[in-house]
Amino acid sequence: MAALIIDLRQLAWLLGGFVAALAGAMLLPIGLALGTDRAGLGGLLQALLLTALGALLLLGLGYRRRRRELRQREAVLLVVLIWLAVCGFGALPFHFSPYYAGFTDAVFEATSGFTTTGATVLADVDRLSQPLHLWRTLSHWLGGMGIVVLGLAILPLIGQGGSGLYRAEFSGAMAERLRPRIVETARSLWKIYLLLTATLFLCLLAAGMSAFDALCHAFSTLGTGGFSTRTASIAAYHSPVIEYLLILFMLLAGISFIQHFRLFVERQPQAVLRDYELRAYLLLIGCAAAVISASLVLQDQQAWEPALRAALFQVVSIVSSTGFVTADYAAWQPLAQLLLLLLMFVGGCTGSTAGGLKVARAALMVRLIHREFRRIAEPQGVFRIHLGGAAIPEGTVSGLLNLVFLAWMLLIAGSLVLAASGVDVLTALSAVIACQFNIGPGLGGVGPMAHYGGLSPLAKWTLSFCMIAGRLEFYTLLVLFTRPFWRH
Repeated sequence: MAALIIDLRQLAWLLGGFVAALAGAMLLPIGLALGTDRAGLGGLLQALLLTALGALLLLGLGYRRRRRELRQREAVLLVVLIWLAVCGFGALPFHFSPYYAGFTDAVFEATSGFTTTGATVLADVDRLSQPLHLWRTLSHWLGGMGIVVLGLAILPLIGQGGSGLYRAEFSGAMAERLRPRIVETARSLWKIYLLLTATLFLCLLAAGMSAFDALCHAFSTLGTGGFSTRTASIAAYHSPVIEYLLILFMLLAGISFIQHFRLFVERQPQAVLRDYELRAYLLLIGCAAAVISASLVLQDQQAWEPALRAALFQVVSIVSSTGFVTADYAAWQPLAQLLLLLLMFVGGCTGSTAGGLKVARAALMVRLIHREFRRIAEPQGVFRIHLGGAAIPEGTVSGLLNLVFLAWMLLIAGSLVLAASGVDVLTALSAVIACQFNIGPGLGGVGPMAHYGGLSPLAKWTLSFCMIAGRLEFYTLLVLFTRPFWRH
């Protein structure tokens, strides 16, 4: 039998660095608790202590291990371990608080936070303490750009293994090296991310939000997560100005950060406007918002401006996978509900913080179907698929079909597990779709005005798995369940 070819000690050393960084992030809600609500300080300190001990243990296991370039499969395994560790240790502040029923609920909330899904088990979000609100939304912000990219930007211990991590985190996302070194790439992306977050914070502050609410919603928006400090989400503010601001920044968060780099750093607006995926993304949002707003005006007798604003907000929120709500779209016409459900599959642009299959992949699927029609009509013809003026390699097409197949298989398997636990069909299907594509609210029992707290522990663990699988675009996680991955 072939030997295992993964250096676990080196992975322990690298993983320990990420867990230590997570412990550092916990200092922010602890600092807020010291200044505001000391009642929850003990739980936060317990979480910090256990996370720091976990980091020290992992670093100790890999101490003095000779560093080398990570192999591809080691990078893939490390990415998965990072997400599991972050979701596990990140659940501790919730677990040691009085607001969550048990460790299962805490893990579900943390996984939803770091994967930027935004699904919650809480029926009443308003009763949370400010430090926990900050931790929930901070998890979105850190997970949005990616825990791995954060580590590449701030942890020098990665070294030359950074390129393997970068490929594993953005598998299939057509990642580009914006700078000669991967660390410089990550830092460039984080600077843009920080600039957009600070800009939205100031805008929300000027629009009437409190400083704390503005900060939390800026974290959730740019991370495309959707956790809010209010149970009613954005509907609680009754402010068209706030809604339009969030529409704009959710739209920006759903655009590839490669395009942000070209616009803000390289000053090439023409190159950004020529991007095929960006134009398809904007066209998709415009058409969907027009159809839904027309449905609200004609069938629900709403005035045109509130109808257009509600439709545009919800379409952008779903496509960007943010999950904020301003209206109970479960009460809208079936056409609008079905359209929003289909948009959950598509998601935002590749290289953005959004979830979903991504717009470029959806466009490629349309081109692939068109090619098959041409092959039927012209059996002797040889046809290449072009997207944005570039020919798409057949390997990319094959990879796309496999990815879609994996997504559908996970959807079917997850829905069957939820149905077996007693969940109705609509709720089971929409919950798995909303979680594996990192949307958050679904339909039925997990609709925009509902929550996931009533599901069984089995359903919550299944959906947590779906969230991580979707965040890692299926391949990175599911390949660990194959025998060839672990052997020569």
